[in-house]
Amino acid sequence: IWEAAGGYAPTLGILGAVMGLIHVMENLSDPSKLGSGIAVAFVATIYGVGFANLVFLPMSKKLMAHVANAISQREMLVDGLVGIANGDNPRIIESRMQGYMA
Repeated sequence: IWEAAGGYAPTLGILGAVMGLIHVMENLSDPSKLGSGIAVAFVATIYGVGFANLVFLPMSKKLMAHVANAISQREMLVDGLVGIANGDNPRIIESRMQGYMA
């Protein structure tokens, strides 16, 4: 979800910029409103790109790292328990467990 949000956020920022520029085009006859409309367009783009690169994508990467770590720990646990259940030599089980630490 967070990775997808990181992909879509810049697009939403660009859509906001386009909407802001459309609003600017509607007010071409009143130069006092042009500056605020252009500013809104740029802010929308900055929000989209900023949230993607500063919030959504880093959060996605951190969650993926946590999930990968949890999977590795569970694989290690299952491997050790299967070795115990099979009656493997404890030294062999120990060497297999050390393989997970590398």
